Amino acid sequence: MRIAKVALPVPLPHSLSYVVPEELASVCVRGARVVCPLGARRELGVVLDVVDEEAPPGKRMRAVAEVVDGLGLPEELLSFLRELSAYYLAPIGEVTKLALPPEEHKTLKAVEMRPTLFSTKKGIGGRIVTFAEPTQTVDAEREQKLSASAKAMLAKLRAAGKMPLARLADEWASARTMVKRLEALEVVRVFEAEAPDDPFFDVEVPRDVEKAPTAAQEAARLAITRALEAKAPSAFLLHGVTGSGKTEVYLRAIGEAKRLGKGAIVLVPEIALTPQLVSRFRARFGDGVAVLHSGLTPKERHKMWHSLRSGGVDVAIGARSALFAPTPSLGLVIVDEEHDPSFKQEEGVRYHARDMALLRAQRAGAVCVLGTATPSLESEYLARTGKITRLALPERARAQELPKVTVVDLKRIGAGPTGDKRLSLPLYRALEKNLEAKGQTILFLNRRGFSPALRCETCGAVASCPNCSVALTFHKTKNVLRCHTCDHEEPVRTACAACKSPDVALEGVGTERLEETLAAAFPTAKVARLDRDVASGKDAEKILEKMRSREIDILVGTQMVTKGHDLPEVTLVGVIAADAALSMPDFRASERAFQLLVQVAGRAGRGESPGQVIVQTYDPKHPSVRFGVSHDTNGFVEAELANRRELGYPPYSRMVLVRVDAVDPDVALEGARVLAEVARAVAGDTGKLDVLGPSPAPLARLRNRHRFRVMLRGSDRATLRAAALAVSRALPTLPHAVRAHVDVDPVHML
Repeated sequence: MRIAKVALPVPLPHSLSYVVPEELASVCVRGARVVCPLGARRELGVVLDVVDEEAPPGKRMRAVAEVVDGLGLPEELLSFLRELSAYYLAPIGEVTKLALPPEEHKTLKAVEMRPTLFSTKKGIGGRIVTFAEPTQTVDAEREQKLSASAKAMLAKLRAAGKMPLARLADEWASARTMVKRLEALEVVRVFEAEAPDDPFFDVEVPRDVEKAPTAAQEAARLAITRALEAKAPSAFLLHGVTGSGKTEVYLRAIGEAKRLGKGAIVLVPEIALTPQLVSRFRARFGDGVAVLHSGLTPKERHKMWHSLRSGGVDVAIGARSALFAPTPSLGLVIVDEEHDPSFKQEEGVRYHARDMALLRAQRAGAVCVLGTATPSLESEYLARTGKITRLALPERARAQELPKVTVVDLKRIGAGPTGDKRLSLPLYRALEKNLEAKGQTILFLNRRGFSPALRCETCGAVASCPNCSVALTFHKTKNVLRCHTCDHEEPVRTACAACKSPDVALEGVGTERLEETLAAAFPTAKVARLDRDVASGKDAEKILEKMRSREIDILVGTQMVTKGHDLPEVTLVGVIAADAALSMPDFRASERAFQLLVQVAGRAGRGESPGQVIVQTYDPKHPSVRFGVSHDTNGFVEAELANRRELGYPPYSRMVLVRVDAVDPDVALEGARVLAEVARAVAGDTGKLDVLGPSPAPLARLRNRHRFRVMLRGSDRATLRAAALAVSRALPTLPHAVRAHVDVDPVHML
């Protein structure tokens, strides 16, 4: 009989077997999405394989209930998912679930699944838009007689697939007349359809003017084009200084892929913070770009998935989950800001989208491009060892100079007129001068809230979260103390909880306090703040749009301001505390501090006026600061790689982090000891694997659970994998009170 091996979204390390009914035999194939009974419920899964075999003696096998539709997962995507499952020791059903429309298993009956490009939200839809799209007709002789504008419009439509007539009218005043002329030639079809209810659909799309590329941009494009034409897997590290025009290289590479009939995936760290990037893609390729983001409803996500799978759309852009988009004939995978730690999933299937982008491209015979101004040490190592090819963009695209950087040593230089040392005299004077010159300023402080601690001046105790081993942050707007780890809130204490002394004082500066200080110091300036407390998603873009429209003079923000925003009027950037990231108990702390410093400095001087950066620090000689202020990526990489080599840290080794937690600390510690012994039994005395721990995690208590960790580290992949696999198989033997998981290639060590 025909047996389907089905991956269901349950925490099992293997697939389940179901009989394929005769009437479904022709459609129940590898990659098909099927509904299968599981206990008393029905689950949606993916067929991994179909084989001819007999049922085990005495066992009655259940049958596949239905095949959802004819659009299963592409073969290359299915194979990739199986490799990802094996590498991260993740249940195959949980992995395949990543590639299905989100929540499809919950909404299977409620969703009408038919291919379409977009949908409208319930209660909001109904807006009809006129679209123009190219036909298959080519009439070279008659097209030659068209005006230059009509030829340009036709070329744009053929590149984009289809566009709203209103968008064409933004670019050509006589767009309607030109479209009618093209329609008469039967080279364009005009039709009406519901407007996509996509938060990015109404983002203003600028006129797409392709500027002459710089020599470095053209060299990068040519290298990627040759790789695409070779139809063999290859990978590049596109290393360009901030403002060097990496996005234009991406756009031209996608254009080449489309010319060759190939699809593309573009991964960005956070889609809600990159509407400028989205608008540039829309300007170049029209609305044939699937923007995958959390703002879509489940029904919209279904339709977006179908649009990609059916080939109606061939470019997907989104955060890390866009890695699993069923893009047709995948030819190009781009990871923008590849160094960003948000590409690592921290819950469920703990995959790294950058690393898996390389794998998916490899398996699809596609080209992968990793773009950044500050390469991760892992990508840098791949380039230096010849595993991927470096493409350099050493200068800014518009020939602007990189901003001048001034270092303020806070040990030697005191506060300005505000009396707050975090607003040093050099930074204060620079702010004054920049305001007089009508320039905009960004001040970076990676610490939310008004004050990061409330300390007793009698006994020294700090107000701490009752659930976590972290200090509570004071938020003045709501007048509460809040834990940034578990979101616990409580009223502000008027006396010390330990000694009852009323002498309690706020300690340290957060973005909220800095905003208040600046507003008082510069009362005529328009000061705003960008952090998770005041903005996320669309709200963040509203603040950035106010910056672009010159409604804000000084923007105070956390690392949200370090993303790749193009704000040409920003001429001054101030880094309030360059040392903050260096205190983290993480071997990547120096790397992250350097990246943040270079990225935020890169926001200055991107327009006509030169930029200036002032970096405040207590340790100006630290390599992260010293190399960061001189924009010396190569110098930092050399120094940091030498440290990693000496200490045996990645990229010179591989790591697996085993995290264990329980309400009772003794129970958690015992569980960690058991797993450590399992790993040591595999490692033996070969010397190929270090098993470190168990030890308390840096964040020792989280949500009232005590946390321990065991670290596996080694350069021999086979031994490391064997130990990690043994630990993974031992997890079900732990007491129910213990939670544990295995994190392959961990990024966050807390």
